[in-house]
Amino acid sequence: MPELPEVETVRRGLEIQTLGMTIARVEVLRNRAVAFPPDPTLFCLALRDSTIEQWGRRGKYLIARLGDGQGGEAGHWGVHLRMTGHFLWLPANPPAACREGPTTAQNSEIAAQPRQPELHTRVRIWSAAGEELRFIDTRSFAEMWWVPPDQPLESVITGLKRLGPEPFDPAFSVEHISRVLKGSKRPIKSALLDQSLVAGVGNIYADESLFAAGINPHTPSGRLRRAALQSLRGALIEVLQASIGAGGTSFSDFRDLTGTNGNYGGEASVYRRTGQPCRRCGGLIQRDRLSGRSTHWCPGCQR
Repeated sequence: MPELPEVETVRRGLEIQTLGMTIARVEVLRNRAVAFPPDPTLFCLALRDSTIEQWGRRGKYLIARLGDGQGGEAGHWGVHLRMTGHFLWLPANPPAACREGPTTAQNSEIAAQPRQPELHTRVRIWSAAGEELRFIDTRSFAEMWWVPPDQPLESVITGLKRLGPEPFDPAFSVEHISRVLKGSKRPIKSALLDQSLVAGVGNIYADESLFAAGINPHTPSGRLRRAALQSLRGALIEVLQASIGAGGTSFSDFRDLTGTNGNYGGEASVYRRTGQPCRRCGGLIQRDRLSGRSTHWCPGCQR
């Protein structure tokens, strides 16, 4: 599942390509891609003729603020990529004469045809200029919402209610971490996946930050002292910043708006490196299962 760096990478791409775009047409190819309104036709009507004024992110959620083009509000458009959702941006088809190679009547006709949607395309959105934003989701778990302007985001996108602070927010402090984990017997790896502790962190960056902090993922989270929590907080922020800079991680389905893979996977210290030598101590990376999730760690470095 895309985590905070991947979602932030998508957010930045959407802001570059679609900020200020007026939505001319919306087509839903799979109804379950729209969680609200219940009728996808209403979703299409709500987004049509609205202008994308801002793209934000909350945890793993993408949220666009929409305007009505006349200074008024048109609600919000929320997206959760889940496991395999991703956007693809397609510029408007250039005139055939602008393409490389010989231009014939036949080539011109082919060039003018719109590119057919990929097999797992769920939603298509066009600008007035003919640009297209496609949402593709192989496993069909991703969701979209339209939130009317007179309703709070959390009343429609209810998952937002359960989110803790963002990792880069001052509210994600050692005091906050200590308070949430106090007395907990959960392994610290499992605790990091709890979105009420910190928003946006998943399996990849939990493993990587625990390695960077030198903390055994099996450690009961309530036993960690302040110094260890401080180290973990700093490691998590550094790992996330490094991954955002690398465009996220692409071990399976993640792509940015141009279809490009993220590059952080090649820099990972432990994640999916089972049986390989640790880059720090030379020992072998181990893979365990904690709370039903794969956990990669180095027994020599994480005590």
